[in-house]
Amino acid sequence: MPTDIGALRAELCTDEREFAALGPAWERLYRSCASATPFQSHAWLHSWWTSYGRPGRLRLVLVRDCARGELRAVAPLMRAGHPLPRLVLLGGAISDHADVLLDDEYPDRAGTALAEALSAAARTALIDFREIRPGGAAERVYERWRGPRRRLTDSVCLELPARPMDELLSRLPAGRAQRVRTKIRKLDQLGVEHRFVPYDEVDSALRTMLELHRLQWQDRKVTSEHLRPRFHEHLTRSLGPLVRSGDALVTEFRVGGEVLAVDVTLLSRGLAGTYLYGAHPRLRDGKADVATMLLRACADHVAGSECQVLSLLRGTEPYKSRWRPEAVVNQRLLLARRHTVPLLSAVACGAAARSRGREVVRGRWEGGGGRT
Repeated sequence: MPTDIGALRAELCTDEREFAALGPAWERLYRSCASATPFQSHAWLHSWWTSYGRPGRLRLVLVRDCARGELRAVAPLMRAGHPLPRLVLLGGAISDHADVLLDDEYPDRAGTALAEALSAAARTALIDFREIRPGGAAERVYERWRGPRRRLTDSVCLELPARPMDELLSRLPAGRAQRVRTKIRKLDQLGVEHRFVPYDEVDSALRTMLELHRLQWQDRKVTSEHLRPRFHEHLTRSLGPLVRSGDALVTEFRVGGEVLAVDVTLLSRGLAGTYLYGAHPRLRDGKADVATMLLRACADHVAGSECQVLSLLRGTEPYKSRWRPEAVVNQRLLLARRHTVPLLSAVACGAAARSRGREVVRGRWEGGGGRT
């Protein structure tokens, strides 16, 4: 049953058809939340649920304006039962950032209402918000939470300022900048050209990208999920609407008229994130630096826009580090009620143990103990 909280009304949605119908209202709220990324858009999350959701587990906490019925806050959740009962944000492992949505015109009232509604919805479950970027809307809910809570670190993302390539080069040591300029000249000598794919050609470009991604990682270690049909279906379903609304950019790179690479970048008001690409092995064989090629096109596109951050998203791979990015650590926010404190303690202790284990393994490798 809906619950009235002042001039706002909170309700719990568990119906998949209602989730689908929320698109226009969700879009208005998404545009009113400055911290939101495309990972919180309806196009991305509803598509994700279609590919990855499990019947009966959907839990959308909605806060509406009582007078006009407009959404003022949303927590897009699902119930997870393993290893402990939790409410987790939709988007899963394929989303680099997760968050709730709050209308920036009503941050205090909407944040308080959402916190109270979440407490009612949680019941015997722990609320586990993962991959919250610093400054995310979930921080406002965390601040207003009246029960036990805990803030942990999560994944590391690497970020650059959204500047043209020439300005990014000026941040590098002289020798490294010169090496990158040499790589750019090589790309020009190869005749690499790029174009931004229009909305009506996105499906075809994505099929090409996924095939190039498969070729690129053939016989090498790859994220297995990226090769699965459900992931392909999700990308195809979500990216068309995102490109049409200006929240994603699909870029083709051609040599002699042939498409040899395709890149997907997600765009928001404050952040552009290079999400996934596929590149033909011939580019590597021709000594083309694919990372430089992708970054140059993206950096020059977002330069001059209101976007402030060019994110390389999660992961600290060496090819990212050479650009001297800033390491930004996502947060994990745990919210409990009085009788679910043991769940909070168990999750926090487990996270601490895994962190210590990673440090031990890293120390062994750095000390040479990881090689035989």
